[in-house]
Amino acid sequence: MIHSIKGEILGTFLLVFFGCSAVVTSVTLGAPVGLFQVAIVWGMGLAVAIFLCAGWSGAHFNPAITLALACFGGFSFRRVPVYLGAQFLGAFLAAALVYLLYGAGIKEFEETEGIQRGSIGSEASAMVFGEFYPNPGGAPLQERHRIRVSGGRAFLGEFVGTAILAIVVFSFVTREGSGRSELHAPLVVGATLTVLICVFSPLTMAGFNPARDFAPRVFSSLAGWGGVPFVVNGWGWLLVYIIAPCLGALFGGYFSTRLLWPRVAADRSAASAES
Repeated sequence: MIHSIKGEILGTFLLVFFGCSAVVTSVTLGAPVGLFQVAIVWGMGLAVAIFLCAGWSGAHFNPAITLALACFGGFSFRRVPVYLGAQFLGAFLAAALVYLLYGAGIKEFEETEGIQRGSIGSEASAMVFGEFYPNPGGAPLQERHRIRVSGGRAFLGEFVGTAILAIVVFSFVTREGSGRSELHAPLVVGATLTVLICVFSPLTMAGFNPARDFAPRVFSSLAGWGGVPFVVNGWGWLLVYIIAPCLGALFGGYFSTRLLWPRVAADRSAASAES
């Protein structure tokens, strides 16, 4: 269990550190420029984390994926709370390091743009940690922006994106040993995240991961943004960025094991029961 905890903390830390660093440098320092550059950092960061930590913990790094694997992938429910705690801790530590490295740059950005941290409008800088819909793009959200992405559309986006991610993950879980090399899973899952971020980021910033969103969101609240991360989208922080990914991952797990590869999943469950 110690190795599993270590793997989930380290893997989630790496994912969030690489990804949030790309966001903060894009928003506050002007580099890397472009959605794809940010997206591929998230994707390759996930691939690196999986490659390093899969042997320790199975490389979940995401509470939604952990819940789906517990329901449909044979993962023990008794280990779920430990995995979730490790994931949130890793994401929180990553957010803290991002702030230590880039805090001065964030402050300079706020001063240049006339942003008062902790006031409505400071989601323009808080977005480097937690997520908002529609994507603020480094500017305070206006009502005309909110019309583009309602709470319902944001919920659907996070649900669909996480469901697709879960289906890809379950393709490796349910068809393990199908002749693919050990590099396939990290690269394919990382590439999937890259594509999903390119598609969904303009809508919701493409979270698909409650730990990735909630832990940095809490950190930003403690680091001076106060209640802003939790009021800009109302209850959206809970519905869109925690509940929707969990439901999406559960749907993806069900779809994979009951509809796409039911025979393979049943054989694996029977083998587990016999052992």
